[in-house]
Amino acid sequence: MIIKNIEAKIRLATFVAAGSFLTAIVISLICCSYAYKQVANSEKSIYVLNNNVALQASQTDMVMNRPAEYRSVIDLFHALFFSLTPDDKFIEYQMKKAMYLIDESGVQQYNNLKENGYFNSILSSSSVLTLQTDSISLDMPRHYFRFYGKIKIDRRSSTVVRSLITEGNLKDIRRSDNNSHGVLITNWKTLENKDLEDVQKNSF
Repeated sequence: MIIKNIEAKIRLATFVAAGSFLTAIVISLICCSYAYKQVANSEKSIYVLNNNVALQASQTDMVMNRPAEYRSVIDLFHALFFSLTPDDKFIEYQMKKAMYLIDESGVQQYNNLKENGYFNSILSSSSVLTLQTDSISLDMPRHYFRFYGKIKIDRRSSTVVRSLITEGNLKDIRRSDNNSHGVLITNWKTLENKDLEDVQKNSF
């Protein structure tokens, strides 16, 4: 009888020990999960120093805001690349700013236009180019975009309106002063750039 009581107590002690061990593991997992969430949430917070006092500032979820940032970069790049005036210094400045937002595909197009005398023709004809964005189509899973717009070319003798359609991909990069959204346009190409209107101006 005594031996049976001892065996029962041993089994009970074993069950209690095993239960305590499993409970400790579960509690540890819950604590680790909670700590991970706290760290992840803290990384979404940014702080601003005001007279050496750290103040918490709100930060929008990057994933939710990314499509707007993509569209902003696409719109800005096309405006820099296509909205030009007959001023060689201004054109150089616009191209320099635009090249921070695109890979070598943009440099290649710029060099092709330069070799074909595109920028010289703007200077010689005193043309003013203004880009109007119609729409920007985004495919977020593929990081692909298509840009639709119109270029108004105001010359001394005429006003020409061209349709512009381009496409490319988007790559997330480190943010910088010259690329504040941290987005790089890649594989950029022009699909359409044709005249829609050509209105002659009166010569008198």
